[in-house]
Amino acid sequence: MNQMRGLFITFEGIDGCGKSTHLRLLAESLRQRGLDPVCTLEPGGTAIGGRIREVVLSNKSAGLSSLAELMLYAADRAQHVIEVIKPALDAGRIVISDRHTDSTRAFQGYGRGLDLGLIDELNGLATGGIQPELTILFEITPEIAQSRFQTRTGEQKDRMTRFEDEAREFHRSVCDGYSRIAKENPDRIRVIDASGSVEETQSKLLAILNPILDARILEI
Repeated sequence: MNQMRGLFITFEGIDGCGKSTHLRLLAESLRQRGLDPVCTLEPGGTAIGGRIREVVLSNKSAGLSSLAELMLYAADRAQHVIEVIKPALDAGRIVISDRHTDSTRAFQGYGRGLDLGLIDELNGLATGGIQPELTILFEITPEIAQSRFQTRTGEQKDRMTRFEDEAREFHRSVCDGYSRIAKENPDRIRVIDASGSVEETQSKLLAILNPILDARILEI
C-alpha cells in the first residue's frame, strides 16, 4: 500500500485565542474520517519538554531573563522535533502542534524585543530545517483575550501561565508580531478571525483544512 505523506500543521495565536480547543475538535473530526493525527504542543510535547514547560510558564519564574526564556524554548523544540515531530512525519502521520517556531518570533522577538536573527538561527538549529506545511493563526484582540481570561474557572483557571499576567502592551506587541509574520509568509499561514463562537471558528478551520486533506488522501 502507498503511504500518505506526512503533514505538519501548527496552530498559533495569542493566549486566549482558542488554539487548544480547536486542536481537540479538529483531532476528533480527523478521527471520524479514519485518520490518526499526532496532537502535540510546545513547550511540553515530550517528557523532558514537560519539565521545561513547568519552568518557563510558571508564575514562580517571574525572574527568568528573556534570553534564558528563549534558550529554554529552543531546547524544548529541539527535543520535540527529534522525539515526536520528525518520526511522525517520516511515518506519514498528520502532526498538529499547538505552537511552534512562530510563537518564539512573536513572543520573544516582537514581545520581548530579542533579536529576530538570533531567534531564526536558534529555530533553524532546533528544527533541523523541518517547517510546517500549514500554519493557522487564530486572530483575536488582546481585549477579547483578557475578557476570556476573566471567565475562566476551575482547571482552565489553574492552567493560566505567567504570560497571561503580562501587560496589555506586551500582548499588543505579540499581536502585531503575528500580523507581520503572517504577511511575510502568505503561502504557509492562513489567518482566521477567532473572535466569534467556537462553532464559527471551527467551521472556518475545516473550510481551509478539508481541501488540503482531500488532495493529500487522493495522492495515496
